[in-house]
Amino acid sequence: MVADTGQVFRLEDYRETDYLIPETQLTFRLSPNRTRVIAELTVERRQGTADDAPLVLDGDGLELAGLEIDGTRVNLDNVEVAPDRLAIKAPPRAKRFKLRIETDVDPAANRALSGLYQSNGVFCTQCEAEGFRRITYFLDRPDLLSVYTVRIEAARDAAPLLLSNGNPVEQGDLGGGRHFAVWHDPHPKPSYLFALVAGDLGLVDDRFTTISGRAVALGIYVEKGKEARAAFAMDALKRSMRWDEERFGREYDLDVFNIVAVSDFNMGAMENKGLNIFNDKYVLADKETATDADYARIEAIIAHEYFHNWTGNRITCRDWFQLCLKEGLTVYRDQEFTADERSRAVERISDVRTLRAHQFPEDQGPLAHPVRPRRYREINNFYTATVYEKGAEIVRMIRTIVGEDGFREGMDLYFDRHDGQAVTIEDFIAAFEDASGADLAQFALWYHQAGTPNVAVNASYDAVAQEFVLELEQSVPPTPSESRKRVMHIPLAFGLVGPDGQDLAAGGETDGAIIHLHKRKQTVRFKGVAERPVLSINRGFSAPVTLAAAQNANDRLFLARHDGDAFARWEALNTLYLETLIAASKAAKGGKPAKFGKDLLVLAGEIAADEELDPDYRALLLSLPSETDIAREIGSNIDPDAILQARRGLAAAIAEHNGERFAELYAGLADTGAYVPDAAGSGRRALRNTLLDYCSAASSSPARAAEQFHVATNMTDRAAALAVLADRFAATPETEAALSAFEARYGSDAIVMDKWFQVQAMIPGVETVERVATLAQHRGFRMDNPNRVRALIGAFASANQTAFNAADGSGYAFVADAILAVEAQNPQVAARLATAFRSWRSLEPKRQAKARETLSRIAAKKGLSRDLADIVQRTLA
Repeated sequence: MVADTGQVFRLEDYRETDYLIPETQLTFRLSPNRTRVIAELTVERRQGTADDAPLVLDGDGLELAGLEIDGTRVNLDNVEVAPDRLAIKAPPRAKRFKLRIETDVDPAANRALSGLYQSNGVFCTQCEAEGFRRITYFLDRPDLLSVYTVRIEAARDAAPLLLSNGNPVEQGDLGGGRHFAVWHDPHPKPSYLFALVAGDLGLVDDRFTTISGRAVALGIYVEKGKEARAAFAMDALKRSMRWDEERFGREYDLDVFNIVAVSDFNMGAMENKGLNIFNDKYVLADKETATDADYARIEAIIAHEYFHNWTGNRITCRDWFQLCLKEGLTVYRDQEFTADERSRAVERISDVRTLRAHQFPEDQGPLAHPVRPRRYREINNFYTATVYEKGAEIVRMIRTIVGEDGFREGMDLYFDRHDGQAVTIEDFIAAFEDASGADLAQFALWYHQAGTPNVAVNASYDAVAQEFVLELEQSVPPTPSESRKRVMHIPLAFGLVGPDGQDLAAGGETDGAIIHLHKRKQTVRFKGVAERPVLSINRGFSAPVTLAAAQNANDRLFLARHDGDAFARWEALNTLYLETLIAASKAAKGGKPAKFGKDLLVLAGEIAADEELDPDYRALLLSLPSETDIAREIGSNIDPDAILQARRGLAAAIAEHNGERFAELYAGLADTGAYVPDAAGSGRRALRNTLLDYCSAASSSPARAAEQFHVATNMTDRAAALAVLADRFAATPETEAALSAFEARYGSDAIVMDKWFQVQAMIPGVETVERVATLAQHRGFRMDNPNRVRALIGAFASANQTAFNAADGSGYAFVADAILAVEAQNPQVAARLATAFRSWRSLEPKRQAKARETLSRIAAKKGLSRDLADIVQRTLA
């Protein structure tokens, strides 16, 4: 039995505040253990507010040091004061009055990393979602917009740098070794976008000239000595600013734009207006310390946070139920940016793989919720793949439905209509309906209804009548609190591929190359089809659905060779892999040998050698589905050991059939020039390292991977070789030597050492439980640093299916102990770790029992935080 986790917040209970705070003036007298915060608030009665309405402000662990109204000290008999609440029972009846609140906070002791805290001696803030109430009492909600002026005072030697939102106004000396700076942000914003940074950091600066000719000063602040590693982030920022002007017509609106990288951060980054605060792993990069994947993530996250300036900051959420309005929309925008900067096909496939790996399991498990939830207990637990990744897919579907021009017109209308407002999903949808004339009422169910729709497709061809007929049927499985589902509007891009590999003219009852599935069952007929085509459906992953298509292996092989849509071609091959792996895992579970068809092995060799395809695309086509992908498709009674055996068996079969070809291609792809983290160079390295894994799968020797590790001239090749060694040859001297060499070379660089922790956490097999427990005592590991926790314990729990799901329950026990240890300092990180248990009901019965027992042990701990209790309660329900 799980204890009640507290108040439930419901969408239908939303009410406007009785009071507004149009202006906020803050003074921070910074000191590590006792910072005085003075908030001078201009409070305004909202029209219609009752004369006797109390003013109730949010707090969280606050200590009140002073309270004045219009310059007069308030009689505390007229006030309710608690660490989480300040209620003024009878505020002035004037239309407007001044409220001065003084609080004291302890940044050095704040290991929850929410509110004002210190990271390596640097003062910084994290206020989303409800961190501002840990700084001062306030109406801490997204729809309360205020203009901020901030004065920061600090010791000059400890904090020569003083930053906040907006533009710099004034700075000066205070005497006694202290100084001050004043910042003003003219754009009204919610409290979750407030930011402050004070410390001693290095600077990389540049300038950007906007489309209208305005000069913007750019600054990226990092730990001193690491400035050179911020050059790529600066370049990505400038490209993001230009792209947003060209693609969405959005120009930056302040005189400065600053980014600060800190080493202790709960998330990836935060879009605070004009002052983005980043986890340093998403800023710092050079060829010695960062992989191609790291560069790509930095580029995407820099872009994402900058794009929030308009989709999140200038237009924000009315309430936290509308979170996808800023996050899903901005994820869509950063995906489009990456597609334009790199490879559109590779980006789309990568996005879908992420969605399926993280969001589909949410939809299929106890943590399922709509993209716009209707209720929550802890908002931090709804920063999910459903809100972000599925939210982005919904925006993409809107573009598919209204067309490219209609989408841009709808976005322009949305920006023009709602600039400076806190809005809802309904406001967003209305902009596209009004701009395009489309009816999106049924489509809006994508925001309101949880679960991944399934579309069953049956195709038939009548050679005499020359007619091709599609019969489609949609269904949405039950999810927690929602058993009856309504019919969705599902846009399915498709093509009919003829025997020559070219698309046939559609000639059917469709909207161009889109089937709009509006009914539970729908039939589409194509007349005048002279030869039987092969159906290619959900091209580009036009809708985030699962497909049950009655299609034979020969048709899938044909599409994998000939489909003109890059995503659909990959999808056909990926489905062949999955069908083969599921059959092989069932055989392994029954103690029988797996059988692998020769056609699939031959096709893999053809793809590897097809130089008409980009190398990065070939790497994706050759990449087998992950163990979690296979488990998701099996669905129930899962045995992770059998899945691992099946996956390794297929990799070995492909490698053995194509051994000489793969080895030759691997050798021919060796880098000969200077390292450049662009699409072309990263694509060649991706293909080469994929081939390295295959070559190693067919060999009993780690020699090739060990050689690459020791001669590599960049982190991409070095890390890839180390991963192959750890995964396939964990017990060999070569692997231990490589791990030791890596630690000796990078032991003082925490970001790089995260790769070292992660690669060991992902070694398959129950023996890894003991390895990871030992690594948790390593001098470079810190339980109070989210990056270290995610690299070791997070990777073990989320990506190591055989060790985490060890049959004896040891993996569950270790992770549970880690969750409870982390929770004592940082409930948000602990709650996210606990989501690794979300699919426990899909396991075979013995593992299910061990997982339930472990979850119940976590739930039984007294004083469990609201964050963690909420996740455990919903997972066990």
